[in-house]
Amino acid sequence: AIKRGSGADGGADMQELRYEGYGPAGIALIIDCFTDNPTRTVADVRHALTKHGGNLGTSGSVSFQFSRCGELVFATGNKPAAEESVLEAALEAGADDVINEHGESIVLCAPEHFETVQQALIDAGLSAVHAGVVMRPNNRVEVPEDALEPLHDLLDKLDSLDDVSEVSHNALLPADG
Repeated sequence: AIKRGSGADGGADMQELRYEGYGPAGIALIIDCFTDNPTRTVADVRHALTKHGGNLGTSGSVSFQFSRCGELVFATGNKPAAEESVLEAALEAGADDVINEHGESIVLCAPEHFETVQQALIDAGLSAVHAGVVMRPNNRVEVPEDALEPLHDLLDKLDSLDDVSEVSHNALLPADG
């Protein structure tokens, strides 16, 4: 995968692809890939989905449930002073929203403002646990107990595929809160 990405192994023919589908319990999935062989990639993604109780959808079948945005996550530990510090710095930097949940402050901004907002927060002395432009679900869906294991297995399988670069989903997993 590294050779392909660097161009040392035919990397000039690399393509970015996005697949949409559903996992167990109807969980919406967006699967971003970077590949030199779309036929192989779609077969691998389709096989993983089918084997774990999901199916591949058509373009646009789930993307309407997600928004592309800049997301910076800060561990604030439910401390009001830390949350206030992130809120003030984020709004001053031009962020669109700050959500405080489960001991984290999540700063959201337009993708085109991500670098500016990120730099302003770094300049304010704040260090993000995670930062990037992501496909954020508009609504999270609770996963029934019997679908948790197949969903985790599917996410692990997709993550292990060489051509898959990122998987976004709308599942509210126990580890998510």
